Amino acid sequence: MPAARARTLLFTGSGGAGRTAVAAATAAAAARAGTRTLLLTFDRDAAAALAGAVPGLGVASVDPGAAFEDALLDLQSRGGTLLTLLGAAPLDPEELTPLPGAEALALLRAMRAAHDGTWELAVVDLPPVREAVALLALPGQLRRYLARLLPADRQAARALRPVLAQLAGVPMPTEWAYEAAARADRELAAVQAVVEDPGTSVAVVVEPGTHGAGVLRTARTGLALHGLGPAAVVANRLLPTGTADPFLGGLSGIQQDHLKALAEVCAADGTALYELPHLGREPRLPEEALAVPHEAAAAAGGDPWTVEDRLGDQGYFLWSLPLPGATKDGLDLVRRGDELVVDAGGFRRILPLPSALRRCAVDGAALREGALRVRFTPDPGLWPR
Repeated sequence: MPAARARTLLFTGSGGAGRTAVAAATAAAAARAGTRTLLLTFDRDAAAALAGAVPGLGVASVDPGAAFEDALLDLQSRGGTLLTLLGAAPLDPEELTPLPGAEALALLRAMRAAHDGTWELAVVDLPPVREAVALLALPGQLRRYLARLLPADRQAARALRPVLAQLAGVPMPTEWAYEAAARADRELAAVQAVVEDPGTSVAVVVEPGTHGAGVLRTARTGLALHGLGPAAVVANRLLPTGTADPFLGGLSGIQQDHLKALAEVCAADGTALYELPHLGREPRLPEEALAVPHEAAAAAGGDPWTVEDRLGDQGYFLWSLPLPGATKDGLDLVRRGDELVVDAGGFRRILPLPSALRRCAVDGAALREGALRVRFTPDPGLWPR
């Protein structure tokens, strides 16, 4: 019987809100409870503090430089004959420097590798919210680009390429490009499957305050656009209440007001809210486990939209996309052929339309009660009589 797929718990949130410490503590607590757990983080100090400290806990400090070097040298090795044909000099490992974006790709590859059957839970310390949403969307976006640039159904003269390769004595560039694209698509599909798996969930760590409220609003909109949503919100570094110190009491009172607002948002979304105290200093790992229950997180992935057939009584289809936290000022919608381009809160996603809506025209759109609703009416020139 194949091993059960590992669950994945992703931590993001405000910069400086302590998400790395919460992620590390959660991973340590899960391992202590008997769950074989892997922590993935860019923070080498946190990784060093936890390495070997808790039985059943694996720690991997993601190294963008090493991952970039391995990927580029592998690509160079696979395309060596073609590069020789073009007269290109091979690159040496000593001259490689990670390019922008290497961090995201390294973390995505590590997330995929975590599902090799060794671990039951992967806890991933993601960057702050905006970078995290962009990272989670990256596999799907890259697969779309590959499909557009090198469509599998338009490989010209496919039957002739092996013959031409034999005559030339080298792989033909088009064949090499399509093989590389197919290999990249398989790898990206494996990563996308991890992101969209029902066992993958997201926890957002914030400090209750004006900035924290904005971060949570951004996370709700950005994640929803890609079919995800916070399964848990962690209110971190809560100051003690009931103190006689007027200064500390004032700060605590303000924080409690923001905490109440966070609780109302979480209640409306059906999201778990966890409160963690301020220690007055940096936590010591793994002795002090300011953790959230890893079993509580559950998120549904997949297509985020729904289509309601109202042709019979109102003459249109209603396409709906949940966008909690979105505002009209930050919302834009464009029909592009068989796709909808949705911009919300500074995020963008290109959504393929269901087949029925491709034969319709957009007849109006509105943002109401945290959802984008678009009306589609049948196009007489395309709709079957």
